[in-house]
Amino acid sequence: MAVSRITLYLEDEQYEFWAESGNSGLDLTAQRIRFGEQEEVGVGMIFPIQADGVLFGKGYYRLTQQTRPQIPGYHVPVLLREVLHWLLTEPGGIYVDGTVGGGGHAEAILQRLNAEGRLIGLDVDPEALEFAGKRLEPFGPRVLLRRANFRDLGQVLQELGIDAVDGILLDLGVSSHQIGTGYRGFSFMQKGPLDMRMNPDQKLGAYQVVNQYSEAQLLRIFREYGEERRAAAVARAIIRARERGPIDSTVRLAEIVAGAVPQGHRNKTLARIFQAVRIEVNAELTNLKLGLEAALEHLRPGGRMVVISYHSLEDRMVKQFFRRSEKRCVCPPELPQCICGEPGNLRILTRRPVRPEAEEIQENPRARSARLRAAEKIAAPP
Repeated sequence: MAVSRITLYLEDEQYEFWAESGNSGLDLTAQRIRFGEQEEVGVGMIFPIQADGVLFGKGYYRLTQQTRPQIPGYHVPVLLREVLHWLLTEPGGIYVDGTVGGGGHAEAILQRLNAEGRLIGLDVDPEALEFAGKRLEPFGPRVLLRRANFRDLGQVLQELGIDAVDGILLDLGVSSHQIGTGYRGFSFMQKGPLDMRMNPDQKLGAYQVVNQYSEAQLLRIFREYGEERRAAAVARAIIRARERGPIDSTVRLAEIVAGAVPQGHRNKTLARIFQAVRIEVNAELTNLKLGLEAALEHLRPGGRMVVISYHSLEDRMVKQFFRRSEKRCVCPPELPQCICGEPGNLRILTRRPVRPEAEEIQENPRARSARLRAAEKIAAPP
């Protein structure tokens, strides 16, 4: 239990309080205050304040503060031409952008649709929805934006009274805005708090993962989600560092990770460890599994699903889902090959992942790891 003295000055009177805090009782929170066109963002910890043994109220310990940037762009849409080619089949149809982000893909889709075509945009990040709403405002009622995870597509469509849609796009991973904004805490190259929450309303953040997970839990996520060979060394280094005090910033975590691995491997290891923590915080692979199932369920026959992934874990899951759904074999497992000929739900359109061309990578280096896969839903047999 950490104890700190807090001095408050109110109307020239001085008051002293003792603040008690422990890791188990701290919740990462964000406080935003707007000054004209600027917005100050402070991310820190809420803790109880006691005076003479009586709970006085709650205190706020600021970990970081940063002016929210007023940027002209949010996220450069990746593989835009390829998305439009594989996704669109009905100019007057209903399409879903399950990760609308800054609205780049959504805007291009709407421009290709006719006056009857509509787009439903989903995102758990309120900053993304705010930006997308402004960008897509010219399309009026043809756009429906909802704050939701794409795994909850069925619930969103039910609320809108829509049974099925003509196409679904999932652009996975973290946006350029999230990575490049320090107070979101996604990148080891940006100074900020350990946050990494795509949905800022959820309680679990990177701070809790790094400071409260056991060594075995850290080892598991570093190996499974980061595919990091030096996972054991990094997990041990974090546990040792925690004995000296909480790890409360991206810079501090990066220092600990960098000190646990050889110099020539530091950047790759840092990227993998931060990726692993981010995946754990946002339950990305679980959400992807459920999201793919929801997308398949709510596509019309002839409708298409396009998924852009940025690392091997995501791409492998998409590839395996497409293959399982392409052919629904009901033969006994002991048979050496399928003889039933039972049709599946999907027809794979991209046997190999579509990669960005050199020109796009040069213009947008973050596109270099993108892989696009597309599939079409087939009608069920009579």
